[in-house]
Amino acid sequence: MNLTIAVIAKECLPGRAKTRLTPPLTPAQAADLAQTSLSQTLGTVRSLPAARRLLVFDGVPHSRDAAGFEVVAQSAGGLDERLAAICPLVDGPLLILGMDTPQLSPGLLAPLLADWSSPGPRHGAWLGPASDGGFWALALHSPDGRLVRGVEMSTPRTGGDQFLRLSAAGLSVGLLPILTDVDHFADALAAARECTGTPFARAVDALAAGGMPAWARSDAASTRREVRR
Repeated sequence: MNLTIAVIAKECLPGRAKTRLTPPLTPAQAADLAQTSLSQTLGTVRSLPAARRLLVFDGVPHSRDAAGFEVVAQSAGGLDERLAAICPLVDGPLLILGMDTPQLSPGLLAPLLADWSSPGPRHGAWLGPASDGGFWALALHSPDGRLVRGVEMSTPRTGGDQFLRLSAAGLSVGLLPILTDVDHFADALAAARECTGTPFARAVDALAAGGMPAWARSDAASTRREVRR
C-alpha cells in the first residue's frame, strides 16, 4: 500500500492556537495544550504503515515534531483550498488528518488500512466524521483536489457536504468512528477520557485539577460532570 499520511497543522502560539479554550485556559495554556495534541497526533502517525508522512504546516514546527515527516508549507486560501493543494503532492492513496483529535489511535483507522491493503479495495474514499458536524479524517484512494475544493468548511454541515461530494463523484465512501475535535475545554475533557494515560490526558487532568484559576477550575469541574453523564 503506497499510502501517504498528511497532517495539516499550525504553529501553536499563544493567541493563535485553540483560542476557544480561553477561558477557562489562558492563551499560553491553550497553546501548550494544542502543542501536546499536535505532538501526540504526530506520534500516532509515526506508528502507522505509510510510505510517506507529510507535515503540512503553517509556521515553523519543533524539530521533534518534524522528525520522520516531510515538512511542507500550507498553501494560501481557505481550508478547502489548503486540503485540495495536498492532493498533487502525492502519488497514490492519501489520508489527511488534523491536529485536533489527540485521541486518534491506530485501531480507529484499522478498517481503512485493511480495506486499502486488500487486492480490491471496497471504498474509493473514507471519511472520519466529527461530532461538531465536520470531519477529522479524509482519505482518497485516487487524490483529486476537486473532491474537496469548494466544500464549505467549519460549519455543522461540512462533514455531510463532503460525504455528498465524494458520493456524487461515484465513490463508495467508508465511514470511520465519530470523534470529538478539541475546540472547547469540554471537548478536551471528552477527548482525554478516550486516551487515558497519554500526555494529552495527563495535561488536561493537571489543568482541571489545579492549573487554572479557582473560578475556572469550578467551571471545568461542572463541565467534567456534564461530560461524564
